[in-house]
Amino acid sequence: MKVLISGAGVAGPVLAHWLRRGGCTPTVVERSPAPRVGGQAIDVRGVALEVVDRMGLLDDLRAAATGMRGMSFVDDDGVEVMRSTEETLTGGVVGGPDVEVLRDDLSALLLRGNEDAVVFGDWITALDEHEQGVRVTFDSGRVEDFDLVVGADGLHSAVRALAFGDESRYLHHLGVYLSVFTTPNFLDLDHWQVFHRTEGRMSGVYSARGNTEARSMLGFESPPLDFDHRDLDQQRKLVADRYEGVGWETGRLLAFMDEAPDFYFDSMSQVRVERWWRGRVALVGDAGYCGSPLSGQSTSAAIVGAYVLAAELKAAAGDHRTAFPRYQEVLRDYVARNQALATDTPGEQATPERLAAAANALELPGW
Repeated sequence: MKVLISGAGVAGPVLAHWLRRGGCTPTVVERSPAPRVGGQAIDVRGVALEVVDRMGLLDDLRAAATGMRGMSFVDDDGVEVMRSTEETLTGGVVGGPDVEVLRDDLSALLLRGNEDAVVFGDWITALDEHEQGVRVTFDSGRVEDFDLVVGADGLHSAVRALAFGDESRYLHHLGVYLSVFTTPNFLDLDHWQVFHRTEGRMSGVYSARGNTEARSMLGFESPPLDFDHRDLDQQRKLVADRYEGVGWETGRLLAFMDEAPDFYFDSMSQVRVERWWRGRVALVGDAGYCGSPLSGQSTSAAIVGAYVLAAELKAAAGDHRTAFPRYQEVLRDYVARNQALATDTPGEQATPERLAAAANALELPGW
C-alpha cells in the first residue's frame, strides 16, 4: 500500500517509520527544501516516550535533551526577582521523566532511517479521490496515485485545506502570539533560562546545544491578527512594534531577530476537527488536533497519534474504512485531555500531576 504523508516535522516521520514496519510504502513530501531548522524546545512525555522507545530511539532522545537546570525572572534592569531549580517554563519539572529537546533535533532523530522516503522542496496542490485511491498533483507538476494521503503538515495544513476546507473553520486562537529564533548565547547562560515579563508581553532566552547557542522567544497577548504566514518581514515588524520601548535585553533580542535565519512566528491556536478523516485522507498531529504550545503536549500527541494511526491501519490490513474511525476512537479522550491543559486554566501552566495524568491517558495499541 502506497501512503503519501505531507510534512516531515514530527508526526510525519513517526508515521513513516511505523507504516514501513507494517509493510506499507510511505512517501513523505515536505515543502521546505531541506529539513527545517530552528523552533523552540519541546517536550516528549508519557506514552510518547514509550513510542520513541519502541522505535529504538529513546537513548538518543535522552542524549539530545536540553539539560536545563532551572530558570529566572528578571526586572527591566536585569535584576533577578525569582529563580527556580525545580522547574522551567519550557520543560516543567527539572530532573523528571520527561525529555525536553530542541524541535529540529527531535525531527532529525525521528527521520533517521526514513531519509530515502522524503521528497523535499515540493508540496501537494490538488487531491482527486477515486475508487482505487487518490490522485495527487504536486507543485512541481508531478501527478501520482496513492492509496491513502495523510496530512501531518501542522497548524496551517495544506492537506486539511484541500480535503476539509478553509482553516478558519478549525483554528481556535488562544489569545497569544509567539516568535522563536536562534541567537548567540549572549548572556553566557549555563543550561539556564531567563525571562522578563511586562504587561501582555514576555521575553525569554535559554541556552542550547551545550551552551554554544541560545533560543530566544518573544510572546505577546493579542486578539487575532491578519498577516501573511509566509511574509517573514511583515511578521518581524509585528513583533518589533509590540516590543517598542520594552526594557531588559529586548532591544538586543529584536536586533538578533532581524538577522536570525530560522525566525518563526505564529499564533498559539488549537485545531479542532470533528472528524479526523474524509474518505482516503486523514489528519495526524497538529494538522488534526494541535493543542498549542500552551498545552505542552502537542509534540507528544503528534508522536502518539502517528503511532496509533499506523497501528490501526496494520490491524485493519490497510482498510481505511475500519482503521480511520478506530484511530479517532482510540485517541479521542487522550487528545481532549491534553488540549484541555491549555484551555481549562488560561494563562496558567498545568500542575505537574495534571500534566503527567494527561500525558499517560492512553494505553498504546500493540504492534
